[in-house]
Amino acid sequence: MRRPSLLVTLLALAALLPAACTTAPEPDGKAPPGGRWQPRPGTGWQWQLSGRLDTSVDVPVYDIDGFDHSGKTVARLHRDGRKVICYLSTGAWEDFRPDAGDFPESVIGRGNGWEGERWLDIRRVDVLEPIMAERLDMCRDKGFDAVEPDNMDGYRNRTGFPLTAGDQLRYNRLVARLAHERGLAVGLKNDLDQIPELVGDFDFAVNEQCAQYGECDRLTPFVDAGKAVFHVEYELPTGRFCADSRRLELSSLLKRYALDAWRRAC
Repeated sequence: MRRPSLLVTLLALAALLPAACTTAPEPDGKAPPGGRWQPRPGTGWQWQLSGRLDTSVDVPVYDIDGFDHSGKTVARLHRDGRKVICYLSTGAWEDFRPDAGDFPESVIGRGNGWEGERWLDIRRVDVLEPIMAERLDMCRDKGFDAVEPDNMDGYRNRTGFPLTAGDQLRYNRLVARLAHERGLAVGLKNDLDQIPELVGDFDFAVNEQCAQYGECDRLTPFVDAGKAVFHVEYELPTGRFCADSRRLELSSLLKRYALDAWRRAC
């Protein structure tokens, strides 16, 4: 068998270099351009925002409160092989957060139905962008892999401000950009009407109660794009939604409204 010439050998090695330098996908997701984590459809998860954190649930993804947990907690979950999502509210003011005083009264609107929380005037990006940038810095500095920005559909609610669909698209894309600039993946929380416009800006989706309201099919663009949909029901028994969730490749849980450790997975 003839040996290849030196030129042919060099060309062959050059062709292999891009593949050798590509970030390898992880078991629960892939690395898109930029190296961010992107969970795949059907990835198992645990969502716990209250109570003592139970780290024993055998799932590859944990979604926990960004303010309430330290970098040590994130590192412990990483050692157990988990990816960790940083829960933040980006569309509502919360009077119990340490940075609550950074929000001027002019951007704080009506209550959103949860104690101590009020909608924000998302048009005021001059005020909100630096505050949200600091919050995302916190998530990055604690070692989180991704962020779940909550209250991303104010324009569909009585906020006290004349918000439009265009205002919401601009703000949601701003939040996604700020997360990506910090190497964090980012999920679109609810906001079903704007999924067609935003699926390309977000790395996964988080949804509450799509089965109860007959809306889960509207999350299909994320699954079609190879992106996970982390889904929770509160009032329906698993027998009422798990079959559809499996058909649609959703990552579905039954949880209590308190979002403590208790869960039933499909």
